[in-house]
Amino acid sequence: MERLGFIGTGGMGGPMVANLLKAGFRVTVFDTKREATRHLEKTGASYAPSPQAVAESSEAVLSMLPFGDSVREVGFGEKGLAKAVSGAKIWIDLSSVEREAITVLEKGLKIKGWTLLDASVGGVEEDAAAGTLAINVSGEKAAVDLIRPVLAALGKKITYCGALGNAKLVKTGTAMHAAVQAWASAEIFNWLKSCGISEEVTYEVLKDSLVWSAELERHCTRIVDKKFKPRKSWMPKDIGFGLANAQEKGVPLPFTALADQMFNIGRSNEVDGYEQIGIAYKVFEILGGRGKGKSK
Repeated sequence: MERLGFIGTGGMGGPMVANLLKAGFRVTVFDTKREATRHLEKTGASYAPSPQAVAESSEAVLSMLPFGDSVREVGFGEKGLAKAVSGAKIWIDLSSVEREAITVLEKGLKIKGWTLLDASVGGVEEDAAAGTLAINVSGEKAAVDLIRPVLAALGKKITYCGALGNAKLVKTGTAMHAAVQAWASAEIFNWLKSCGISEEVTYEVLKDSLVWSAELERHCTRIVDKKFKPRKSWMPKDIGFGLANAQEKGVPLPFTALADQMFNIGRSNEVDGYEQIGIAYKVFEILGGRGKGKSK
């Protein structure tokens, strides 16, 4: 498999395409924002004007999209993948979207001869650029095995998760866990600071504790140096999928629900334009009367 299509070349998709090109794949790209593909074209990618055209010039298609509606449009839009009359018949969607977006699409695509796989990634833009993402993939096992060399160019580890839709669920689960961790980190720093213990001391104490991890190290570093990455955090969207699923099943998610409420406080005070630990830190500043939110 040498010819690939890639749809959605934003903050995560763009670096992934770059790594596919470095690995020697021929990649045809499409994004609704035309300017998002131009830097990739300069390094060897070809441009196609629609998902349909991407499929017709490829052996397999990958996508990294922001919303479930975007995934559905790529699949069954006016010039979607389902309209392709030749070329690719395997689609691997890497988007962080609700499981239903994939499972519903699969029924219609199967009639058209397509095999749909869903995948999710662990990591941020820097990991995508470095090719060190953790990739979870689910769906038909034979198709997953066929596409493994492609995914290997994008990440350091590939985990097969079983039935179609499972990769979306585990992505939601890791987002829920990361959200609870971020709020817990900010809460402890905030409380100890109120007791007169500096953030630098808290960092050192946590570093020598049994709870130390790579994620906690990142939280501690950001809280101490205050270099919170400005970005749109997708975490409230991601944990919302878990809350909706759990409500249907009657499964309690009290900590995730509280994290969701705290994100809402950040949004209402207009301090939500950061990575999640930045939002958490600034919300606790506001709750403690030290921060400057919308109401201040």
